This record gives sequence, structure tokens and C-alpha cells, in this order.
Amino acid sequence: MINAVIITVVLMPLLYLFLIAPRMINKPDMERFYEYYYAHRGLHDNATEAPENSMAAFKKAVEAGYGMELDVQLTKDRVPVVFHDDTLERMCGKAGKVSDYTYEELQAFYLGKSREQIPKLEDVLQLVDGRTPLIVELKIKTADLSLCPVVDKLLSDYKGLYCIETFHPFGLWWYRIHRREVIRGQLSNAFMRENEYDGAFYYILQSLLLNFIGRPDFIAYNHLYSDVLSRRICCKWLGAVSVGWTIKSKEELERARKDFDLYIFEGFLI
Repeated sequence: MINAVIITVVLMPLLYLFLIAPRMINKPDMERFYEYYYAHRGLHDNATEAPENSMAAFKKAVEAGYGMELDVQLTKDRVPVVFHDDTLERMCGKAGKVSDYTYEELQAFYLGKSREQIPKLEDVLQLVDGRTPLIVELKIKTADLSLCPVVDKLLSDYKGLYCIETFHPFGLWWYRIHRREVIRGQLSNAFMRENEYDGAFYYILQSLLLNFIGRPDFIAYNHLYSDVLSRRICCKWLGAVSVGWTIKSKEELERARKDFDLYIFEGFLI
């Protein structure tokens, strides 16, 4: 009985470290990413002609010398477009999801108060043209990973610096299996402390206990919850690059510097 307890006490911490560990061998070099701050969904203001995830916002970010974070999902006709929300309601005032419409149908809608339309990922890549780095978030909601090869086909021909990130561990798994050389990041949040989520799954996700599936190179975490133990161990002890999102003031940026390596920001200029 005593031996079983001793074995359990020894093995449980080792199992925990195994589960949350990032990629430890053949890690890609992320040094060039450290040269930039990252404009969240482009350098945007939803009350202007440069709303989030618009060509105008990405053009402004490039011209200001910022890297940028952007979100990608598929249309009904499998075109990868840049759009964040699950539905079109907030940004376009329309019912339904991006996946309910073809790309051409989506061009009848405008973003926010602007005349900007939902852009193709391909067009954004042509606009940026490698001038600043990209953090590409894959919006994966189910076990359907078909977004991954479609996006990868475009990015594999892109000459600029980029990495991918997602909340969905199986999205990272796809890259781990098929495109090991691509830098990959696990997105997470202190879901249960946000009071919007509950249950074992969200505890597992906020504690990074699914890292063994995708073995991320970086952890992108809500900067307000830098104290989450698994995030600190993964980044401080096990060597994952730490990305803080979304920082909304210079004061928040200064507080985040002690806990994060890279910074995704919006609503102010650095």
C-alpha cells in the first residue's frame, strides 16, 4: 500500500508535465517574431473605414510596421476568408455563419460601418507580402479539420514569416503530423474564471492538459490570467514562447512584459 502511494506521488507530477509539455525536440527558431508587436485583427477601429479583419486594417498595420493576428474560416464553397466571429451578426448585421454563404454571397455584406468586405486569406497574403509577420488563427469548432490543408496550401507558397495558432488541439495535431516545420501555438484562456464556461473540458483546456496532442511551440494566453500554473510551468520551465492577448492599453502592456515574450494588442499605438 505504501509503495503504491509512493509510486503515485512520483508518477502523477511526471504525467502532468508530460501532458502540458510543448515541443521539446527540433524546435523552430522564433527569434524574428520578437522584433514586432502584433495588431489584433489588424490595426483596426470598428467605428471607422478600417474595421477588424479588413484589408484596410491590415494595410494600416503593415504601414505602421506591426505584425498582425488574423482569423481564418471557410465559406460554404470552401474559400478561406478572414473573419473572427461564429456568426455574421455583430460585424455585418446579418443572420447565419460564414459557412452558410459562398464567398460571392458574402461580398454583399459590409464590415461594421465601413464599405469593407470580408477578405480572402489569399488577398491578405498578397497585401502583406512578407513585410511583417502574421499570426494566423484557425477557427476550428468541431472535429472537422478540413480548414488546415486548405490554409496550409496557401501559406506553404507564402514567402513571409508566419505561424499558426488555434484553440483546438487537433488543429495543432494536424500540423504536427503533416507540417512539422511550421511554428504552431496553443490558444487558451482561464475559461472558468471568465464565468462564461464550465465543466471538465474547459478546465482541461485552460490547464493546457491537451498539449500532448499538438506539442505547441508557443502558448497564446489571455494576458489577464498570466498566473495560471500550467501556463507558467509550460513557458517558464519547459521553454514554450509566451504570447499575451489581447492587450488594450500601454499600462496593460507594461504589466504584461514580465510574463510574456510577444504581445497582441488593440485600441492604442505602441
